This record gives sequence, structure tokens and C-alpha cells, in this order.
Amino acid sequence: MTKEEKFYNALKDIFVGAKVEGESGYINLMRIKSRYYEKGVFPKLQEDIAKAVEPFPEFKEELFDKLYTFFQRYFSESGSIYFRYTPIHQNVYEKVYTDDKDVILFWKTHMLYYVKTDRLFKNLEVEVDGHKFFFDVSTLEHKKANEKREIIFEFKEKRKDGVLVFNVFYSERGKKTKIDDILRSLKKENVEITEDILTRAFRIFEKQSEVDYFINKNAKEFLREQFNIWLYQYVFSGESEWTEKRIKQLQVLKDIAFKIIDFISQFEDELVKIWNKPKFVLNSNYVITLDRIAEKDRELKLIERILNHGNFETQVKEWKELGIVDDSFRRSKIIENDLTGKHLSKEYKYLPVDTRYFKDLELEILELFDDLDNSLDGWLIKSENYQALNTILPKFKEKVQTIYIDPPYNTGSDEFIYKDKFQHASWLTMLLNRLTLAKKFLKDSGNICVSINENELYGLKHIMDYIYGDSNYLANFAIKVRHEERILKGDKDVHEVIEYLLYYRKGEKHVIRKIKLEGSSIQEYIWQVRELERPSLIIELGGKKVEIFKPGEYQLIQCTPDEKHLKRVNIRGSIRQGNSSGRFYVRYLEPDFEKYRGCLFKVYGMGSDGLGYRYFHIPGKSSRRKNGDYFQGIPINKEETKEIPFPNYLDMVDEFNRTGYEGPKYFGSGKKPESFVNKIIHISNNRQGDLVLDFFLGSGTTTATMQKIGKKWVGIEMADYFYTTILPRMKEVLAGKGNHEPCGISKEANWQGSGFFKYYELEQYEDTLRRVKYEDADLFDSPYEDPYNQYVFMKDLKMLEALEVDYENNKVKVDLSKLYSDIDVPETLSNLLGKWIKKITAEYVEFEDGERIDLKNLDYKLIKPLIWW
Repeated sequence: MTKEEKFYNALKDIFVGAKVEGESGYINLMRIKSRYYEKGVFPKLQEDIAKAVEPFPEFKEELFDKLYTFFQRYFSESGSIYFRYTPIHQNVYEKVYTDDKDVILFWKTHMLYYVKTDRLFKNLEVEVDGHKFFFDVSTLEHKKANEKREIIFEFKEKRKDGVLVFNVFYSERGKKTKIDDILRSLKKENVEITEDILTRAFRIFEKQSEVDYFINKNAKEFLREQFNIWLYQYVFSGESEWTEKRIKQLQVLKDIAFKIIDFISQFEDELVKIWNKPKFVLNSNYVITLDRIAEKDRELKLIERILNHGNFETQVKEWKELGIVDDSFRRSKIIENDLTGKHLSKEYKYLPVDTRYFKDLELEILELFDDLDNSLDGWLIKSENYQALNTILPKFKEKVQTIYIDPPYNTGSDEFIYKDKFQHASWLTMLLNRLTLAKKFLKDSGNICVSINENELYGLKHIMDYIYGDSNYLANFAIKVRHEERILKGDKDVHEVIEYLLYYRKGEKHVIRKIKLEGSSIQEYIWQVRELERPSLIIELGGKKVEIFKPGEYQLIQCTPDEKHLKRVNIRGSIRQGNSSGRFYVRYLEPDFEKYRGCLFKVYGMGSDGLGYRYFHIPGKSSRRKNGDYFQGIPINKEETKEIPFPNYLDMVDEFNRTGYEGPKYFGSGKKPESFVNKIIHISNNRQGDLVLDFFLGSGTTTATMQKIGKKWVGIEMADYFYTTILPRMKEVLAGKGNHEPCGISKEANWQGSGFFKYYELEQYEDTLRRVKYEDADLFDSPYEDPYNQYVFMKDLKMLEALEVDYENNKVKVDLSKLYSDIDVPETLSNLLGKWIKKITAEYVEFEDGERIDLKNLDYKLIKPLIWW
């Protein structure tokens, strides 16, 4: 193969990439890219190179060799442009020392947007134990984002030549390959095959290459800079004297290289614009409890219409599946009539209504609220998180008090239902992209906390220092999450019992909460001594364990008198103060309580924040009351209130060990307990109604916890368990159910139920790529422009099919249904304009600043960023 052929083959790979089968927006763009290459770049470039080397034809082979040597280092199988192959001997380096960036922050994908990791699937024929299989991926729809999805196989047919043909798909909503059904179908075709042979064939197919998809933020700048560095190194490592002819040859090399770079970068720029364009809000619904409707609908007429709706039984079926009601439920019990009039029954007032079942009544429900967005408790968004953050940023910019995320730890494990195996550079890029955006959501007084383990702790710390500044690093909390006894069950040299929580603030206005120790200003406590036959909690009294009860509130967890449970109770702050809650029943473990007179005892959970502890002693004399002996606990410490910092170590072993009981089951070992998230919010010093954001939502622990403690929330998750786990969990929370989990906070927060939130999906990068329309226009048809720099996508339709131009009346009609059938226009505009919604009607949406937008006659200028870029 000549050097010219090698170069053009490499260039073709750049434009066309590795051949990929299936259906995806990316493949759609690759086809367009291929056409531009074959009809435009290739013939034009051949013509320009031939003309450029006319003065020195002997330079032609060297020109192609040097072009090939440079370009082949920066292009990957997925078409991404970055440091793919950088051997040390070529001295490739990056400008890493600047005023605000240190060398430690350099890694080879840092200048990219991380999109996803996916396989380069191709049709494949394999043979296993004499049986031939053909796997057809022509209808496989590639992943829209980086969600973890399994491959499933369906038997299609037995060809005349005996080959067994299988269709290949990505699984949706837990669907799996039905091996038994396949074996039965094969038997009907007189094919005797074992399950083992079948699964071996499937495994062979699944071993196809996995690649990372990136988009270069500025491909032209990156490639030009790299070429200049490469050429500089060549010049100063080559001949000591340069002739005029040699200088002209190198100038030709640079001119040709820059022409290729200019044209390549147009495609990458197009991807950047699609990746960063705001996305449409799709398939939106609301969940609202009946009591919230009744607050506005005093006569309960709208609730009566819901109860008599044709889809009400479908709603009831969902409630039963979630365990919110049982078979004894009757709709007639929801509204009660008595001497005071009609009202909701206490038993059913927190039933959560999903407007997906009542779309014809949804607007009537929303019209009850004059300040809609401020009436919502939260927003649940199904989307790849970068695109979600980028889309909702105008609406939530500088409105969030706390961000908490629990991203994949990059352990390489396959046990989680989310993807947790990345190249280190890919993981760093993914987090950098998203954390940089996230900072813009925080108030000046805001903070961010990120859970991590030692696998990526140090890389994450450098990224966070870079984004927030090391002066805004507040703590690295060590969280004990496992018992040491598990060491006996493992084979590791060192057993991991600690995870970490990196805590940063946006700026100096953030104040971290401190532990309050209060002195004599607190009222004195009365302790009643008597026998009680009920479960109890433990305190320490004179070196002995004492059980404590809270009368008339709820039955507490049974505890044994050992140090671990004592510690857990202390952390949860089981003792409260003030008024009637200052009275506690105490039973000694030994009947002879007289020996404790004058002894010290230590009570945890004291202070206005329920976290500190105080020492008391029992006086030598008691007073007799009707129902037993009373002893007055007198505080020893007479000083005024003191504040001490939180320790950067939290023992939460018990809470983490019981997360399987919290909310929906079967989420996996990566799940965090509600008590842990509540601890973070407490330390973060949040106030009632503050907004909390989690864009790695997982099983929904953050949103569930925020709902219970009265914070507003935004939760973002891309995987199928958005519908199978998170949404059901949030409905249970609103209903006041799911309170059985020992590590949850329902009892501690006295959570009963009630709520109002919105959930929706966002258009994805892949959705846009699939719908975008590109013209088959003639390329380079302007004699007045540099053909490599005229933006080839300027003439394209993109998504302008949503517009219908009336030339006679000089009007443009917007019809968004030509793009998607279920667009939520008010929410889309709210995100786009950065304005919160006050009111939605069938005719208009009104925003917080009083602006009203006619929904029947949309101004195309408003939605232009969504359809043309």
C-alpha cells in the first residue's frame, strides 16, 4: 500500500469511522459524514494536493506520509478526536502550566464531552459445537445515554443453509432473553441444541468491542495546536539549515493539514451544538395527594370527578400494587359526610393521584394553583444528567442550596444495576463535565457533597479543587459503612470498611453547622422511675446501661445493651427536649436504683439540634409522687452554650447494613440510607424549603428524604429504574407508606404523607440525531468562499419541519407535534427562558414576572434554539 493510499484510508476512517450496524442517531450522522467525504472532501482534496505539489513532485510521498503520521494519532474507532495514540518517543505533550491549572489536571480526554460507552455491534456469524449462528443487529437501537442495559436475543428463523438467525436488541424495563422459549422454537425447527451451547454462542457475540464516545469541545483549536507542536518539534529536531524550497514544502504540509482540520472540525462543532442545545420536555405528568387538591378545592368537586373518572380503577390498581391500599379499599370511604360537611377521610387523604391516568383533568388540577412551581415539592427528571443539567440550568441557576450526588465509584464491578466500569480518563471527564455545570446551580451560600470510595477519591479531589478552589474545600468525611467482622469472610489483605464524602462550599457565605453543647440555660429534666413492659432505647447511667422510653409517641426499635447499638442511638439523637417532650420514663436494668444516687450519667441527643450530649447527676434525695419516684437530673456543666465542629468521621454501619429494608427492594449494594442523606443535609445547615439537587439519583433516596424533611428537590436519573423504582418509591412516600425501614427517617421526621411533584422525560442527544434533517445539497458550490470553512450545515433543515411558513400573510406557524407527540410546552419554555411558572391554562402559560405566552400561537423565535442551531 502506498503512503498516499494509507493516508486516504486513514482519512476515510476519520469521516466514516468503523462500520457499525443498527439504528441510532450517531449512525445517521456517520452516513451524512460519509457522503460529505465521498462527494466533497475526497475529490476536492485530491485536486488541491496535486496543485500544491506541482513545484516539487518529489515531496508528494513525504507529504502523505507526514499527514498520515499526524492524523492517525488523534482519531478513535468511535470517531472521537483526542489523544488516542500518543507514544512517548513522539514527544506529544499538552500545555498544562497556566495561571489557573496545574499539571496534575492533565489527562488525555480532559478537553472532551463524555457521551457514553457502547459497543460497536456488527452482524456476526459464529459456530459452536457444529451449530452455526447468525446475529442480526440491523434493527438494534443503540443506547441513548450511558445507562446500563443488557443485550437480549430473539430467535428469528432457520435459514435454508441451516444457520440459526437471531435478532439482537437492548433490553428495556427489565426484559430478559427467554431461553426456554428459544429452545422450544428451535425444537419446532427440528434443531436439537442445549442451553449451554446457546449461552456460549451469546457470550461470543457479546464480546464485541466496547468504545467510549466523546465530543471534542473545540476540535479546530485542539488539532491546530497539536499540529503546530508536532511541526515545531520536527523543525527543531531535524536539519540545522533550512532551504527556501524546504520551508515552502513544510508550508504546503501545514496548509493541507489545516484545510483537513477545518473541515473535520465542522462535524465535531455540529455535534457540540446538538449536545449542548436545550432539550424538549416530553411525557410530563404530576403526582399530587388528595389533601393538596382539597386545600384549593374546598367543595371537593374536582376530587369527586376524579373518583368517578373512567381511569380511576387503573389508579386504584397501582395503589394496590404499591401497597398504599389493600383489598378492603372502597372509593366511597374517601369522602366523608358528617355534621361539619364534606371532608376527606383521614385514612385516605394522602392518596397520590398520578395525572397520567387523568390527562383530561390535569389542567383543572393545575389551574387550582396561582403559583404553580412554588407549590411543587420537586421535579423528577428522566434524562442523561449532563443534558438535563444543561437544559434546566436557566430555571434553577443559583437557586440550589445543596447538591448531593453518589456517582458510580468506578469499581469495575458488574454487580450494580448501573454502569460502574469506566476507563479512568473517561470517568474523570464524565465527572468534570457535570460538576462544572453543577456549580452554576448553587446559591452563593450553597454547598456540594459527593460520595466516593478510595478508587477515584484522589482524582475527584483534584477535579473539585479545580472547580471550586481548594480554599472552598471544607471536609473529607470518612464514613464507616461495614463491620470489621466481615474481614473473616473475605480474602483481602486489607478489608475496606470506609467510604468518603467530599464536602465543598461555593463561597465564604456558606456556613457549616456545628454541634451545640448547651449549659444551664436548658430546662432541667424530670426522670420517672418505674417498670414498663415495652421495647426501649439505651443510655449510659453511672457506667450502667439504662433503657429510655418516649411516652405516647410510637413504639421504638428493640435494642440490646451493647456499645454498637448505644452509639447508633446516640447518633440518631433519640432524646428530645422542651415542654412535655422533656419527660422520659426510665427503667433501671437493676432493681436497686438507690445505688445511683449522686452518680453521673451521660445522655446523648441533647441540644437544639438533637446531636450533642450532656452530663447529669441524680441528687441524693428524691420526692415522692403518686405514680412513682421522681428524680431530677441536674446538669453538671453550668457554662453557656458552646459550639464545636463536626468530626470528619461518622460511624453509620448499622444504617448502611439495613438499606435493604428501605423503600423498594433489590436495588443493589450501592444504595445509601435515608439517615445518611439526612445527616448530610443537617450538617449543611439547610433551612426549611431550601432546594436540594441530586443528578445521580439512583434509587431515589435523596428525593425521598427531602420530601420527608420539608425541602424542595430536583432528582435526575436516566435508567429504566426511573419508572420501576424511583417513581413508585416517591408515590409511597407521598402516601406516608414505606415506613417500615429501620434506617429510614419517617419516624424521626414524624412523616405522615402529602405532596405534589412533577415528573417528565427530556429529549436526548440521540433523539435529536435521529430526527435532524440534512440536505443533499451540492457541496462547495460557492466560488467566493473558502470551501473548507463555509459551514456545510448552514443550509440544512435540521428540525425546522416544526415550522410552517405562510408566505402570503408573512406568518410562521409552529407545529411541534411534527417532532414529538407529547411535548410539554410550558415546562420547555420555563427551562429555556429561566422563569418559574405561576399558572398554566389551556390558552397560556404565565411566568413569575407576569409574562404570558400564547400556547395556541407560539412565536417561532422563542423556540428557535430548540430546533435550529
